Order: sequence, then C-alpha cells, then structure tokens
Amino acid sequence: MLRVKSFIFNPFQENTYVLFDDTNECVIVDPGCYEKAEQQELVDFIEENNLTVKLLLNTHCHIDHVLGNYFVKSKYKVDLYIHPMEEVVLKAVQTYASNYGFQQYSSTSSDAHLKEGEKVIFGDQAMEIIFAPGHSPGHVCFYSIPDKILVGGDVLFKNSIGRTDLPGGDHDTLIESIQEKLFILPDDVTVYSGHGPTTTIGSEKRSNPFCAII
Repeated sequence: MLRVKSFIFNPFQENTYVLFDDTNECVIVDPGCYEKAEQQELVDFIEENNLTVKLLLNTHCHIDHVLGNYFVKSKYKVDLYIHPMEEVVLKAVQTYASNYGFQQYSSTSSDAHLKEGEKVIFGDQAMEIIFAPGHSPGHVCFYSIPDKILVGGDVLFKNSIGRTDLPGGDHDTLIESIQEKLFILPDDVTVYSGHGPTTTIGSEKRSNPFCAII
C-alpha cells in the first residue's frame, strides 16, 4: 500500500511529499525545504521510518517546488527526474531566486526525464506519469491506480486551479488538462495538491468553480 507523508515548506506554503510503502523505499516529490529546520524535518522523518530514498521527482520546476532539490540530491545521492519541457523553467530559478529573498538558493540540474506513458518505479509501486500542462509547460502528475492516489502538483486544488499568469502558463491548456486527463480518473481518487488540503476528483468535478463538469 502506498503511503503519503506531507510537509508544508517555505513562505509559499508548498506541499512536499514523501511517498513510501512497506518495502521502506521512498521517493521525494517537490522538495520545498529551504531553511535548515525544514531540511532537518524531512531528514528526521526519513530516518525515523528507516526509509531509503530512491528518486527525486518534480511535478514542475517553479521556485517553491525546487528549493530543496540541491539538498535532497546531495544528501541522498539520488537522481532528479523532471519533464524535458521543464528544463528551461528549472534553469530560470537561479536568475530570480534572490528577488524572492532566497539568497542561498543552490541550483542543480536534472538527471533524467519523465514521460507520459512511462512509470515511476520504487518499492512495490509503479505510478503512472500523467502529462498535464497549463500551469507550467511540462507539468506532470503521479498516479497510483491501486491506491487511488494522485500527486497533482499545481494543476488542481480544492475548489481552485493552478495560476496561469507565469511564463509558460496557459489557462485553456490547464482546463483541458484537468478535464481530459484528471477528470477521467475515478471520483474517489484522492488528490494531493502542491498547496492546500487534499481533495477528490469527484468533488472537484462537481463543485470546482473553475472547471466543474457535472
């Protein structure tokens, strides 16, 4: 069974996730840990649960989701996986991080690419990769079919959607991604978003003011 541990990091209140199962293998998704205390909180959880970090994943590469990439890569000697269309987004962070007050941001490069139709493998898990652009050009989500869990990044939120006014964003593309990629999933799929509380596919299909279809 897939388990999800969430952390709220950095001034953007970004959700960082550790996904793990009974094998004690795990992946870290969107590490937003910037301050030393945040980094230690992540390390403490991994050590206390005897987890082995296998991969580092980014749903997308906006600054709030990548602040801890360098730390995780260095600490656990793991590869960073992103969608190829996020390469330019990741590289741009170095140019504007200080404008947001992140003077100590350390950049790092990706090691491999995520592609729709392939799977993220760790432990007993084989999570589907769903390409869902609109908030960011190469945004992806990670979906566990047996456990009905979607790690959705900044595509779909409880009663909201991702912003589309940043470079590479497009409102019509985002709505299409939600309705054609996410709303085809079962209603009881739990959505772990990049910010805010969890929700379900069914709830957002029925009542999301931006994209409901029922």
